[in-house]
Formats: sequence, C-alpha cells, structure tokens
Amino acid sequence: MDQLVFSEMTEASALPRVFPVLQQLRPALTSLEQLEAYWQRVRPAGYRLLTVEKAGEVVAVASFRIQENLVHGRYLYLEDLVCDATVRRLGIGEAIMQQCRMIAETSGCAKIVLDTGLNNPLAHRFYYRQGLLASSLRFQQVLA
Repeated sequence: MDQLVFSEMTEASALPRVFPVLQQLRPALTSLEQLEAYWQRVRPAGYRLLTVEKAGEVVAVASFRIQENLVHGRYLYLEDLVCDATVRRLGIGEAIMQQCRMIAETSGCAKIVLDTGLNNPLAHRFYYRQGLLASSLRFQQVLA
C-alpha cells in the first residue's frame, strides 16, 4: 500500500481537495461554496479537519471538535468520518480512527463520541470493530 500521509487542514484553500470525499458521506452538501460557508461558521467553535492522503490525493476525512459536557467530560466529538469509495476496505478508516484516538488522548479527552444513523449498519459494524460501543439513543425534533 502507498504510504498514508495524515495532516490537519487549517486553511480554507484546501477545502476543494476535501469536498469530493466529504460529499460521499454528506450528499446534501451540494457545492464547494456551501462547505466554505460552513467552514467559516464552525471554525471559531473548534471545528477541525483531519485528512489522509494516498499518492497525493485526499482519500479520507475526519471532522471533529474537542468538547466538554457533564455527560461525557472532555471528549472528541467525531462529526464526520469518510473514506473515498475507491479505497474502502484497505484499512484507511482504521488508520484515521487511530489518529483521532491519538488527538483525543493528547488533548486530554476521556472518550470519543459520535453519532451515526440507525439506518447505517455498515458504519455500525465498522465502529464496533474499532472498539466503540453504542451507549445512548439521541432524540431530535425538527423545527420549521
């Protein structure tokens, strides 16, 4: 396997390289401009992007924030984790999860927390294999 290069994206100018991979997980993300606007809104609140490159191309993305609350203490909230469809089942998802664990540990986090849809059993299997356990059920109400 080609060497994997992990890096944290810190400049909006790199968003065009991330967009095609992130859009595979978030099809409602329909334009680069939409991603750029989101980036501008959430960066001040600690939003971060970790990328994985293989042969010079971004093949995986994890977006996350370091947060704290009374339920979890200090934790890494994993907002998105996606590998390009062409490289799935090559261990890249496991590798980026390991990088997220290292970031969480060095940031003083007690755990990693993420949400995944109940209708996504492939993601559930992946997360179980990574040692994550389903510990709660999230409720929501859509407001007009």
